Amino acid sequence: MFFDDDFGYDRAFDYDGDGKMDPFERMEALDFYTSSNTDEEEEEDDDLEYSLALNGLDVDELEDMDEEERREALEDAGLDPDDYDFD
Repeated sequence: MFFDDDFGYDRAFDYDGDGKMDPFERMEALDFYTSSNTDEEEEEDDDLEYSLALNGLDVDELEDMDEEERREALEDAGLDPDDYDFD
């Protein structure tokens, strides 16, 4: 594995300060160095689901509806259908 003691970057993930990388610390480092920039997209999806759930709507159910049914369900919940993209 590329996170060995002489790699240098692994020291930032030595949370317990013992000078060694335990499996959890290696996992954190690997996740950090291999993560993509989709965190913002995931946050937007979470916000969408949260917003819909607050209004009694389920994302999966809305995705299964045709466009007109979905629009009506969003309007009935007091939401602007144009704010939500299900394509």
